[in-house]
Amino acid sequence: DSVANHKSAKKRARQTLKRTERNRQTRSRVKSAVKSARTALDAGEAGETASAIKVAEGVLRRAASKGAIPKKRASRQVSRLAKSQNRLAST
Repeated sequence: DSVANHKSAKKRARQTLKRTERNRQTRSRVKSAVKSARTALDAGEAGETASAIKVAEGVLRRAASKGAIPKKRASRQVSRLAKSQNRLAST
């Protein structure tokens, strides 16, 4: 199955497969949450937008703490969503 020969290398290969799959699911969850927040922003409904952004922020921060995405990327995305929300609220 894997190219590894040593027992420890085979174990590492198995761990990598599991970790990769877990990270893929987490990143997919992040994309969905951010997309729904952006959709709510485009719709322009303040209440729906606030809840969608709150959910997206939680998902982003959790993904960053798990190491699925870099912490700075999560912060940047949260910041941009909040900025968009504030722009929507001021108009």
